[in-house]
Amino acid sequence: MMKTFPTGFRWGAATSAYQIEGAWQEDGKGLSIWDVFSHTPDKIFADDTGDIACDHYHQYAGDVDLMRQIGLHTYRFSLSWPRILPEGTGVVNTKGLDFYDRLTDCLLAAGIEPYATLFHWDLPYPLYQRGGWLNRNIADWFAEYAAVVGARLGDRITHWMTINEPQAIVGCGYQIGWHAPGLDLPIRDALAATHHILLAHGQATAALREQAPQPCQVGWAPVGHAFVPGDESPQNIEAARLATFRLGNGEQMRDHLTTGRNKDEKLHIRWNALWNDPVFFGKLPEGIEAYFGSELPSFSDADLATISQPIDFFGCNIYVGHTVEACPEAGFKILPEPRGVPRSYFHWLVIPEALRWGPRFFHERYGKPIYITENGLSSMDWVCADGRVHDLHRIDYLMRYLRQLHLAIEDGAQVAGYFQWSFMDNFEWQCGYRERFGLIHVDYETQERTPKDSAYWYSRVIAANGAPVWDEAITMPEPSFHRGSHALEQARPAETTV
Repeated sequence: MMKTFPTGFRWGAATSAYQIEGAWQEDGKGLSIWDVFSHTPDKIFADDTGDIACDHYHQYAGDVDLMRQIGLHTYRFSLSWPRILPEGTGVVNTKGLDFYDRLTDCLLAAGIEPYATLFHWDLPYPLYQRGGWLNRNIADWFAEYAAVVGARLGDRITHWMTINEPQAIVGCGYQIGWHAPGLDLPIRDALAATHHILLAHGQATAALREQAPQPCQVGWAPVGHAFVPGDESPQNIEAARLATFRLGNGEQMRDHLTTGRNKDEKLHIRWNALWNDPVFFGKLPEGIEAYFGSELPSFSDADLATISQPIDFFGCNIYVGHTVEACPEAGFKILPEPRGVPRSYFHWLVIPEALRWGPRFFHERYGKPIYITENGLSSMDWVCADGRVHDLHRIDYLMRYLRQLHLAIEDGAQVAGYFQWSFMDNFEWQCGYRERFGLIHVDYETQERTPKDSAYWYSRVIAANGAPVWDEAITMPEPSFHRGSHALEQARPAETTV
């Protein structure tokens, strides 16, 4: 019998506002921290910016038509907070909301269900000037934004995610400085930002439910940092489960697992339980007070009640994993990376088993349906002499990871859907336009879109509810829908140009 995914499984792709929209100063949009950061010399590869990006703000109708041709069930996108509230709070920019009205209606007309993320890192710059995530008032500001969006779009959008990868907001933006706003702060400040992000999630969840004109499903999308057992022995499975939720985990903890607190102090960003236990259980993980001591902010009972507003699903972004085995002294140890282990163009480890064990452990612990809200490969993609983009490695990557995701479902994990990252090539944060994750190739000079071979392959996967994932051989699929900017121009109604 041919293997397929469960009936009703949702196949999608994902993007975020700053990475694709462009139109950074159009129609009343305010500044974000990424607008400022990307215009600061030497912060982004080649001094790239998101000023134009994929010009999705103007090209959205053609992009949605490509999604329709691929056959996406769902499309995960984020809203630009400063496009809607230029100052972050107060006066609403109607033209900003109008854009998301048009995008939502276009998706629904194409038979694609919108899954909206409130925050994918583009904080309004005026709020950063007032302290950003270090100011507890940001939870109120974020709830105000959620209420505005929920009231306007909640009659059509029924699936919401509050915050994308909170670990990266703190770790990359406030501790390491790779991302906007580019800070290198002590652990006390990082923990304060963590506290405020969790509060903001809870308040936004309540605001969405209160303001949306119809019932909605609310979740969030943290990094799902996955640990993989070295083999399927019970002791190694338990070691991987322990590692997934142990304080201070992460690849850099290998030398610190049996030596107590890591002096670097930046590794708590990897701790799955720090972010998710308060959300799902309304309590802090065991041992956190002893680990951080006086640097940990006070989480009152009222705070924890706010943070743990009931949510409907757990979205997790999973790309990599680390292999562990049982260790009598510490419970587990992270194994060294094998020589020559496959890596993406981004130098991330290719560990397909992460998409089995991560979702399984998260579902076991938190008991909510799982969406894989991001997963994909950065590869060396270009338009070949025949006019096509032959991204065989991406097809192989997706095939291997999706097979493992199916094993998670066979293990008992309730996995509701999968969003490939990303729908199209885009601005990849500090790496600018160097990295290409998309199913659609984007020529940033001409804005020409070219579906890659992986787009045609993924289209077949969706149509057969996953069956091609188990093909014994990878064959290059023939083009089955439009390619290039000419087709997009035909598909885009003239009146959609803003």
